[in-house]
Amino acid sequence: MKSQSDRNIRWGIIGLGNIANKFAQDLLTVDGCELYAVASRSQEKATDFAQQYQATQAYSSYEALVQDPNVDAVYIATPHSLHQENTLLCLQQGIAVLCEKPFAMNAVEVNSMISVAEEKKVLLMEAMWTYFLPHYQFVLKELANQTYGKLLKVEADFGFSCEFDERSRLFKKSLGGGSLLDIGIYPIFVALSTLGLPDSTTEKATFFDNGADSSCSMVFNYKNGATALLKSTLLASTPCEAIFHCERGTIKINREFHCPSSVTLINGADQQTLDFNCTSNGYSYEIAHFNELLRQGKTESDIMTFEFSRDLINTLDKVREAIGLQY
Repeated sequence: MKSQSDRNIRWGIIGLGNIANKFAQDLLTVDGCELYAVASRSQEKATDFAQQYQATQAYSSYEALVQDPNVDAVYIATPHSLHQENTLLCLQQGIAVLCEKPFAMNAVEVNSMISVAEEKKVLLMEAMWTYFLPHYQFVLKELANQTYGKLLKVEADFGFSCEFDERSRLFKKSLGGGSLLDIGIYPIFVALSTLGLPDSTTEKATFFDNGADSSCSMVFNYKNGATALLKSTLLASTPCEAIFHCERGTIKINREFHCPSSVTLINGADQQTLDFNCTSNGYSYEIAHFNELLRQGKTESDIMTFEFSRDLINTLDKVREAIGLQY
């Protein structure tokens, strides 16, 4: 792996959709790195994106970007179904990869990506940005310290209503569209990062006419008696909160729990809301973490570990099997 200790880390971005724009905006706010190259299947789109975010190079193919010897790290923001292919393209060139969630379409693909990263000794991480946000790190510490006693129940939902459009990536089953992989991954992430893998689950789902799931409700049960009630839907707006019910109080991440948000601590009649004053879109925290891993020559995150990514995709696979969802 290239040494990053004595110069800025030069990033590339593959796939220039909405999330790539937010990522690029935040990249510009992080010290010690720069947006060096971007790639799209459209030269015009690549050029426009590069000009907007001061990137040096704009490529009309992903292959051209990974051949550039100046690229140190690549953020992959293509549709879910391309994550494995695009990740392997970078890893084979010895380029560190931060790949947008879900890591890939299934556990087989994820395991192949991790295997190549380990073989090549190249840094690879799933971009589960919520893990790195200050409010979520605060909640994890409160739960670990059992400030309000043991965690008994988790509730997490993510839902919004939008008109079905068969041309949209969000609804295309072949691209991993539907509620589960796109937004259901967040409530599942909350359960796994606080309660761990469930001992048993129950699931139910609804579907669009094209076979993509329109909603998914899940109950995770644990041997210690804890439960997680999780939901994703593209049919209605929901509170988008994550609530942690403990023995002596409740911790609630307020609306859009997966984004920079506030946390309300509830202890009987007492309530306190904490604002974490995030000034970026929220991607800056995972970028800074990834940069530091790269500078230290690490090949795996100590927060978003390979084990956690495997647990996450294995759980998604089990839910898909239970509801009869196949890609």
